[in-house]
Amino acid sequence: MYDLIIIGGGPAGVAAGVYAARKKIKVALIADSFGGQSLVSADVRNWIGTKSVSGLDLANMLEGHLRDQEDIDIISPTLVEKITKIDVGFKLFTNDKKELDTKTVLVTTGSHRRKLKVPGESEFDGKGVVYCSTCDAPIFKDKTVAVVGGGNAGLEAVVDALPYANKIYLLVRSDKLKGDPITQDKIKNNSKVEIIFQAEVSEILGDNFVTGLKYQDTATDQAKDLKLEGVFVEIGAVPNADFTKDLVNLSDYGEILVDHKTQRSSQLGIWAAGDVSDVIYKQNNISAGDAIKAVLNIYDYLNKL
Repeated sequence: MYDLIIIGGGPAGVAAGVYAARKKIKVALIADSFGGQSLVSADVRNWIGTKSVSGLDLANMLEGHLRDQEDIDIISPTLVEKITKIDVGFKLFTNDKKELDTKTVLVTTGSHRRKLKVPGESEFDGKGVVYCSTCDAPIFKDKTVAVVGGGNAGLEAVVDALPYANKIYLLVRSDKLKGDPITQDKIKNNSKVEIIFQAEVSEILGDNFVTGLKYQDTATDQAKDLKLEGVFVEIGAVPNADFTKDLVNLSDYGEILVDHKTQRSSQLGIWAAGDVSDVIYKQNNISAGDAIKAVLNIYDYLNKL
């Protein structure tokens, strides 16, 4: 039986694995891959200590740091499909038929971005189509971009892009914005921003990189085009927490609810960190910090058993 099993191979999972190994906790990390959502980013510029790194290189750095630890079992590529409570902890069931017992669990499985599911989106993912304005806005300096989404995520993406882009189209499916009124006022009063209501994206265009998009004006039922060089898709994210729903309390958005002092969930013995939790800011550096905080609390918890 393990003292701790960490689920997930993004920045949170790797940070937790490094700290757990250094604390000499009997630990395993289960992940289907390494790097998290940043894996597809062409240029990550806000990973602290590194001025610029591709998502792929960041993933390799994370995995290399983890594998350099001596006291950790790395089980990958593997997915955890189910967790059940047992007398002395938990039993984990994986997609490759493994059954693993552990005293504690740290869930760092992140989330996945909602996709537009239109032609061109997957082809230009990381080539002009991006899902993290905080991470990628600087790439679009002096360029024309579109932000898709009229909620808080979309409005905040516009704010993130304002210092860099020279023109920003905000495409909203409905006939009104849904985000924070203060942020609405900020973007409405900026000459760089053009808001297009009742716009449903139908295709993203490009060659080696994004060159434009097509959308349907649902008010007039007309197909229209925009010439641009970047598309921020900001229509929400889905936490990868479904396999925990029978054990822990989830938010209305499907996130694992945690005590933000310790990262403990509602279920004794299960912690969560990163985008899978109800953390307010979904960022790599925050995910890593919260995961480290969780491991230190798990270490204290195990010592008291």
